[in-house]
Amino acid sequence: MMQSLKIGAINVPPGQFVPPLLESLVAAAARGEDLVPYIRGIVRSFGFDSFEYGVFTTPHPDRYGLMSCFSTIPEWITRYDRLGYIEVDPRVLLTCKSAIPFIWDQSNMKNLGPRVDDFLQDALDHGIASGVSFMWHGPYHTGVCVTMNSSTPVNDEIRAKAIARNLPDILMFGHYFHEIFMRPSVEFGKQPATPHEPLSSRERECITLAANGLTTKDISHKLDIRPRTVQFHFEKIYSKLHASNRQEAVARAVQTGIVRSS
Repeated sequence: MMQSLKIGAINVPPGQFVPPLLESLVAAAARGEDLVPYIRGIVRSFGFDSFEYGVFTTPHPDRYGLMSCFSTIPEWITRYDRLGYIEVDPRVLLTCKSAIPFIWDQSNMKNLGPRVDDFLQDALDHGIASGVSFMWHGPYHTGVCVTMNSSTPVNDEIRAKAIARNLPDILMFGHYFHEIFMRPSVEFGKQPATPHEPLSSRERECITLAANGLTTKDISHKLDIRPRTVQFHFEKIYSKLHASNRQEAVARAVQTGIVRSS
């Protein structure tokens, strides 16, 4: 389940160096302006069309956990979340295994499976045909992922050289964006004081079975539903119980009396 992040108060300690590339963005933030046009301008200067940023609570974001994101294409992020694309997004699956930036296009994303093919086609239909992604791991098992996307399907030799030339600045922008604009807004582990929303009957079934040791595959077979549907129910459960993963959700469900473990 993804949570949308908004840029709040920026964090620029006195004496901290701000690269010229980000000076206009920092100044606009200080004036309280909408930063999306400025971010789009920077991204386009690198030869890309859109920008995605995500921070997550597990070392592998395709597994169970909470992810918060900021994007210049919120309508795609809404669809991405609804369809559970984080499970099959090759940009995530490949970058979470290495700190080296992953430069991709339609030519190097073949033969990764039918679900990945469906994702890539949908992304292509939404103007996401190529890009560069990179990730790094933070404290408390958190991770940060930055992606820049383009509607260009294949990176020819000229474009590939341009991306390579801009890569140091792309990496710098991602890290500074996290530290200055996003880090103050990310507060994992802080629980809301409000009571949780009630679970639906199906959500209760899923969490009860999980509390008794059943896996996603087991629950799928037991309830005669697709594994992705099981995951969808758990995403709702995480949100309602303010949990970051399945183990935490089960613990809270047991503690609050929603289910009884055998």
